[in-house]
Amino acid sequence: MPPFSSHPLKANPIHSQLRKHPSLFGIPFLILIVGASFGMQSFTQTKYDLQDKKVQSVTKEQQLGLDKNRKKFDIREEYYRLNAAQDEGWENKRIPRPAGLPEWGVPPPDEPPPNAAADSADKPP
Repeated sequence: MPPFSSHPLKANPIHSQLRKHPSLFGIPFLILIVGASFGMQSFTQTKYDLQDKKVQSVTKEQQLGLDKNRKKFDIREEYYRLNAAQDEGWENKRIPRPAGLPEWGVPPPDEPPPNAAADSADKPP
């Protein structure tokens, strides 16, 4: 016999029903979710209606005035205009190099020890 029995002495009838029919827990949960969706539908519809009113608040006269003054858009014209604007204010400025750095950016090799310089001068090439 196992140390703990699977049937406690004071079993709650709800627990036994849930063990036999697990859908008794899931069905009310699904009903709550679907019901809340239908309940929130009016609030979300009101939100979208107010947002739509803000967007459509332009009158016909304003709309015609906007269309009349509008300039046609050409992507090539915008490209050239932006390139010209970038080139106008540009100036090449040279900054001073750090001390000890030669013209082309390669650091000079470490100077050989004085003995090595004397040895290389004695040997013929």
